[in-house]
Parts: sequence; structure tokens; C-alpha cells
Amino acid sequence: MCPVTFSRLLMSNLTSRVDNQDAKMSGCRNILALRGDPPAGQDEWSAVEGGFVHGIDLIRHIRAHYDDYFEIGIAGFPQHIDLPAEELAAEMKWLKEKVDAGATLIFTQMFYDVDIFLRWVAAVREAGITIPIVPGIAPIQTWNGFIRSTKLSQTTIPQAYIDVLEPHKTNDEKVREIGIRLVAEMCRKILASPYNIRGLHFYTMNLEKGTKMILEELNLVPRVEAIKPLPWRQSLTPSRRTETIRPIFWANRTKSYLSRTENWDEYPNGRFGDSRSPAYGELDGYGISLKHTKEKALELWGNPTSVEEVRSLFSRFCEGSLKALPWSDEPAAAETSIISKHLARVNELGFLTINSQPAVNGARSDDRAFGWGPSNGFVYQKAYLEFFASPETLNKLLPVISRDPLITYYAINKQGDLRTNNQSEGPNAVTWGVFPGKEIIQPTIVEAVSFMAWKDEAFELGVQWSQIYEHDSPSAKLIKDMMDTYFLVNVVHNDFKDHEAIFKGFYEAANASTVTVNGHDVIASAKATLVNGMIANSIGENLKNGMQVINDVAHGRSREVEVQ
Repeated sequence: MCPVTFSRLLMSNLTSRVDNQDAKMSGCRNILALRGDPPAGQDEWSAVEGGFVHGIDLIRHIRAHYDDYFEIGIAGFPQHIDLPAEELAAEMKWLKEKVDAGATLIFTQMFYDVDIFLRWVAAVREAGITIPIVPGIAPIQTWNGFIRSTKLSQTTIPQAYIDVLEPHKTNDEKVREIGIRLVAEMCRKILASPYNIRGLHFYTMNLEKGTKMILEELNLVPRVEAIKPLPWRQSLTPSRRTETIRPIFWANRTKSYLSRTENWDEYPNGRFGDSRSPAYGELDGYGISLKHTKEKALELWGNPTSVEEVRSLFSRFCEGSLKALPWSDEPAAAETSIISKHLARVNELGFLTINSQPAVNGARSDDRAFGWGPSNGFVYQKAYLEFFASPETLNKLLPVISRDPLITYYAINKQGDLRTNNQSEGPNAVTWGVFPGKEIIQPTIVEAVSFMAWKDEAFELGVQWSQIYEHDSPSAKLIKDMMDTYFLVNVVHNDFKDHEAIFKGFYEAANASTVTVNGHDVIASAKATLVNGMIANSIGENLKNGMQVINDVAHGRSREVEVQ
């Protein structure tokens, strides 16, 4: 495989006085001779006075003045194979005349139906045309771009392409992933055909990655292990290309985060602060829902009727034997493998994890599990756990982890009651990287306002889970009750050198006895920071039951509540 440079010569406004001397002097040996589209402002193509009328005129001109110095490429149109017989015969006649006049190879228009292309090639050969044919291959980058380009070129789309691509039309990454496989398979069939096709012409449209990925899929170039530029998947939307920092809470729900922040004035590309709009879109606007059909969800999660059965589901997900949870559409990330046993254990103990990352101390940026960013760098992570826990389980945990000065936590229930030991106003960076010639990059953070916005979505996903079951069934009642009473908790252990430190408090709490007075855990209440009321996304909104939002909390500050 090698790139070939062509000078693209269009006939629009060209006359017989056209001179290709510049191309020759620059060392160019190839010319693609095309009639081209009508000039801007014209609906139909027409020759200028003294200009060329047909493509064959341009070919004859080049051969008359430069003999065989240039290779001359011409256009071929596979879609012509479905023209009426007389029209197809005329097209083949004109194509043959261009070849007889001196054209030396044919580049085709883009296509996706390999049968159309192969039937057209057969017709070309039957017409006595033997010069090389180079098929035009257009990578599928996005659904909208795919549909737009095929409509403009009147290109037939196989129904099989529509069937597998359309369900993901709002997910550019998935469309490109599937599109690469489809186009690569088409290329394999072309190269394996009996017509001795020896080359492929890619329409990159200045987006070279799709082409490179197809070539890798075809094993025509060495497959290079791609390193993520950031630890989370970047958006393909042009307005978000400078975005370099996000809260960790949406790690498993990227599409939701993109939707709820699409109207921000700026996207954080340095510090996660006041430069971005503070408002997250409402859940109603996004339409929160599970990503699995009811049938698939029941197949995955069954009909749990006890808390122990729910714990088992979460534990199995961490072990890898369950492929999805309502909060994660895909299996657990590769980086969790080093803590999977710990995760499975804490879930069995009643801490139902929905997000996590292990501590990482200076992994190379090309590390297969943890790497991201430019080469020759080093990446770091603080251990992070996010989970649901019953009030009783939480009341055992908080007094234990509160004794560790390296732990910070937030815990909030569906009603908006918040507990935290964090006195800091700013965000807590939980992922960062050090790279040659760059400032330290901190792309993933934990901070209060975002956690308040995320908690509504997290609890709603649980409610959606309960609704796949019959109303008032044991499973529906169990899961809904858990969402109504449990707390959503995130815990950060700030010692990034010890990937087991974060779990010690959970094991200790599981064996701890609870000290209660009048039914309340005195130690947990005294240690925790309690904020009564519904934490609203919009600062200043009134709380349910007449409680008022504490503005300091919405800005990351908190106040200690004295326990009597």
C-alpha cells in the first residue's frame, strides 16, 4: 500500500489553451481528468467559449501535448449497472472511447453495495476495457454524514447496512465502529473477486482515522495499539473538542452527560470552575431510561425478591459473569480487574457499587489498562468507589472511614439529605497525568454540584429497573423500596499509592457493632456532616417540606450539624 499523488483537473472553465506544464515541472506524473460539477451559481454544466465539451477532449489534449508522460485517471460509476440496457450501453461506449483516447486507469464513485460494483466491473470487462479499476471506498464516520453523502451521490445503501447502523444513529462512536467492519468486509470481497482488483481509493474527507482503522482491520498496515487521549471517551462534536475535564459520576453513561451539558456556554478545559455554566439539563429533557428491552433486562437480572439476591447480581457484575447493570450498559472496565475481588466482596457486604476506579501510582501512559494521553507520560488515580447502601449499612461505615484523614465522602438519599466530611470548596481531582512539555492534566474530578445533579439520574435508573416487573410484584416492591430508602455514596481515598487502602474501612465496618441512642447511630451522626433538605440543581430553589437549600453546599462548602 502506498499513497499516489494525482493532479485533479476539472473541465469547468477550461479551454484548449490549458497548460499542464506546472504539473510536469513539479514532478507530478498523474492527472485525474474530470468534467466536474457546474460552477457555483449554475444549475447545469456547460462548456465555456472555446472550452472542452466532453471528458475525452481533455484526455486527447493531454496526450497531444505530453504524449505518454502522464498517467490519466478517469471516473467510473458503478451505479450505471442498474440503468436501462440502452443507457448502460451508451455509458460503456463513452467509457471505452476515453480509454482508447489515452486514459490509463479508472477511479470509481463511492459505493456500498459490493454486488453492484462487481456486476459493473464485469460489464466493463465485457466492453473490452482492460485498464485497472480502482474502487472508491468511503469510510462511514457518522450516521448523518453517511445518509447525507449517499443521498447527494444517489448511492444505493444495502438494507443490511441500515439494519445494523440505524439503531445506533445517535451514537457516532458506535456507528463508526460498525461502519469500519462493514466497509472492511466489502473491501475483502472486492480484493478476493476474480477481477484482479489491486488497489483501493479512499475518500477520507480530511478524516483520516476512519481510513486508518479500515486498513488496520484489513491488515494492510500494522495495527497500532491506540492510546486514549483522555481517560474518558471524547465527544466527536466539534464544539466539545477542547473539553478536557469531566466529573467521574457519568463514567458509564457518557451519552447522558453529553445531553445534560449540551447547552453549556463553555466546556471545561482547565479548571472545573465558574467558566462553565452551572446548570445541568433536567432529566425530563433527556428522557432517562434503561438501555435494554424488558425481555433482555429480565434475562440479565431475573426476579430478585431479597436484598441478598440483589447483592449477588452486583457481585457477579464485578466478577465479570454478568454483562450489564442498570447503571452500566457494558461489562466492567479492564482497569477494575485488579480490584474485582474486592468489589465483589464489598457488594456481598451490602455496598452496591455502580462506579469505581483503582488507585494508580505512575503507570506509563501507554499502559494497556490504565494508559491515556501523549507518549512518554505517567498517569495517576485516586481510588474511588460509588455505591448504594442502606441507612443501617451506611451508619456502620461512616464512623469507620471518618477516622481516616485521607478519605473524603459524599452520601445523599433520594430526598436530598446529604452527609459529607469534605470541607473543601473546590473539586477533588481523582485522575491526573504528567507528560513531557505539558502542564499537569487533571481530566476527572469529584465535586458537590455535579454529584447533586447525578444523584437524581442514579436513583431514577433504579426506579426504571423496578418498573420492568409487574406492579406490586415482590421484585418491583423490593427495588423501589431500596431506591426510596438507600443512600448514594461516593468515597475517595487520597492515597494513590495504595490500591487496597480504600477497602479496609468497608471490611472493618461490616464487622462493627452500631452504637445507637433512640434508634439513631450516635457515632455516625456526630462524625458526619448532615445537610437537611433537597439539594436542588438550581441554587436558591425551595426544598420539599419547606426546607431551604444551603447555598454554601451548592458551591462545595458545608456546615457541621451539632448532634444533641
